[in-house]
Amino acid sequence: MLPFDIQEYQERLLKTKERMAERDIEVLLVTDPANMNYLTGYDAWSFYVHQMVVIIIDEPQPLWIGRYLDANGARVTTWIYDENIIAYPDYYVHSDVYHPMSFIGEILTQIGHGNRRTGVEMDSYYFSAKAFMKLQQALPNAVFTDGDLVVNRVRIVKSTQEIAYMERAAQIADKAMSSGVDNIRIGSRENDAAAHIYYSMISGTEDYGGDYPSIVPLIPSGKNTGVPHLTWSDRPFEEGDSTIIELAGCYKRYHVPLARTVTIGTPDDRLQQLTPIVQEGIAAVLDAAKPGATCSDMEKAWRTTIGKYGIEKEARLGYSVGLGYPPDWGEHTASIRRGDETVLEPNMTFHLIPALWFDQYGIEISETLRITETGSTTFSKYPRELIVKHPFLMNQQSGEIS
Repeated sequence: MLPFDIQEYQERLLKTKERMAERDIEVLLVTDPANMNYLTGYDAWSFYVHQMVVIIIDEPQPLWIGRYLDANGARVTTWIYDENIIAYPDYYVHSDVYHPMSFIGEILTQIGHGNRRTGVEMDSYYFSAKAFMKLQQALPNAVFTDGDLVVNRVRIVKSTQEIAYMERAAQIADKAMSSGVDNIRIGSRENDAAAHIYYSMISGTEDYGGDYPSIVPLIPSGKNTGVPHLTWSDRPFEEGDSTIIELAGCYKRYHVPLARTVTIGTPDDRLQQLTPIVQEGIAAVLDAAKPGATCSDMEKAWRTTIGKYGIEKEARLGYSVGLGYPPDWGEHTASIRRGDETVLEPNMTFHLIPALWFDQYGIEISETLRITETGSTTFSKYPRELIVKHPFLMNQQSGEIS
């Protein structure tokens, strides 16, 4: 069963074609799995081979072109007609002789679209330099242009159904965060906490299950909390450790990221001083986040707040978020940073992650927010605080004597 009504897919297709027309694109070759899913519903772990959705500006239906082995998956998960699902033979897979883009070029030529102005997603993770070279060879009469982010910019404003899916993802995120926090204890390992988080993310709630997230849980501890984007090791947690947990609940491929910082025992003085500053900064951003404001306005609210305490943050403050496949849940469009003049609209959604990283320590408290008709709201219900776990109480709960 499709996660959205066919009418919603058709509206997405129409908006995509409007953006294609603005950029003088007649044929758009979509290789980002999230964009393929957004336009057709296609959902499978097949993005390790070449595949694409083709949008032809004067044709009512998209084409799905991919591996023969995956064609039935396209028939099962998409709304498009079976005759618009075109498969290449398996000898094109990981071959030194044949390339799927050559096949795709032949198909476009055969159906009369080999000489049109063709947009490709130049910065897609799944569209390689070799793929572009093979397309150029197969379509010598086409005029190629950059079609990057055409679909992404349609995705930035969510529908009511998309928001409902993100609300479910938020409940999964809250549950997974509780599981991770519960399993940060002396003697337990980072990977043990990750395993419990994964179980919670996939098992979901009693009413619905979860999906695999686009990014794995990030669980640096000790001195590594000053290093962004570390996953986990088999290092045991120790008394005095601080640990950062960053994760996302995922439902129907829609993500709600969430980050919190946990300490075992009395928090480091630096963390105790930073926590209220981060909390104040988040509140200021949420106050500034409303229709008509810009991403730059949100960043300014944060910068002004932390500037009072002599703190600066080099990295961006957040980014638009929602539908995603590995390796990223971000939409690659709007960023909460100075100079981004994207005007906020109701049902835009952002991961606000005002993390502060220093040489040997760091703090992360993040929220996923939605722009409403009058302001903003957060998806998560998880307490926005530095989480302190007392070793004595932990030992009592495990039946040990401290």
